[in-house]
Amino acid sequence: MPATHHSSARPPVDGAAPGTATRAPGGRGATGGAGGTAGAAPSTTLQLTYRNLRLGIAGAVVIIGVAVAIASLKVGILVSVSAYYYTSARNVLVGALIAAALAMLALSGRGIQRGLLDAAALFAPLIALVPTLLTSDRVSGGAAVCGPAKSCIPDSALPDIETGVWTYLVVGFTVLVVSIVVAAVRVVREGRAVLRSLVPSFLVALVVLVGVLVAWLAARETFLVSTHLAASVIFFGLIAAVAVANAFEPADHPTRRFPRALRVAYWVVAIALVVDLLALIVVVGSGLALEVTPSPLFLGEAVALTLFVVFWVLQSVQKWNEDDPRVR
Repeated sequence: MPATHHSSARPPVDGAAPGTATRAPGGRGATGGAGGTAGAAPSTTLQLTYRNLRLGIAGAVVIIGVAVAIASLKVGILVSVSAYYYTSARNVLVGALIAAALAMLALSGRGIQRGLLDAAALFAPLIALVPTLLTSDRVSGGAAVCGPAKSCIPDSALPDIETGVWTYLVVGFTVLVVSIVVAAVRVVREGRAVLRSLVPSFLVALVVLVGVLVAWLAARETFLVSTHLAASVIFFGLIAAVAVANAFEPADHPTRRFPRALRVAYWVVAIALVVDLLALIVVVGSGLALEVTPSPLFLGEAVALTLFVVFWVLQSVQKWNEDDPRVR
């Protein structure tokens, strides 16, 4: 980050000549207009990249919805969105979730939201790589591992799961080491203040990665039957926590508006997500009316994905004109 980040003098944007209008904090032009008025500077490359990543994350959920809809034309509506892992939609589902996770890590953020989103990004690939259980009557080719309520993972899925989990661990630990090295360089250049925002994310990543490694090696059957549900609940729970954090987030600049309606919307999304997750846990634990089409489980997962998109749209609207989506 430039050392003059908080100084009153701001450099020209995208090579603008000295003396031309620059973008003031909060995304407003130098003329003080509400955005898009005459004299406002064009968007910077940093802003465009930031916005495209945000749009890409919402787009990943749309991609999942499209893949599920297309697969449903062939196999019908399954008991859950997660069950489409076992259909022709699998590659799309896995790819979209991993792409969304990478984008969430790249976006970073600041404060407590950074740690929460980084943690959520660590659990998203596990949702994709470790599939949900199938009822025994739907398992073909033999059941390798079975959990409660006679639900199992097919034997044919194990090689893909093993490759995916080991890839997750190798890449995860590699990224963690590289991130620590980069952070060390930043500390030399910018001082120890950098560590306040980075250390929590590093610790969360280390705990998650070590936990996955130990569970995979020491309790593989438990890992296989519980990881998909646990990772899903943790992921959406963390998104609910981020929504609450957004509701309390102070404006970064006195001129930046943070409407009451936006705070209320964040609370609504957070509460709805928590209620939906609790309902999903009850449905999975009891096997409630899973023979109904669409099943409560399918509807609950669809609601969770929809609420995630709503949250992401709200946050994107709030942060769209940020001059510097800094990590501190």
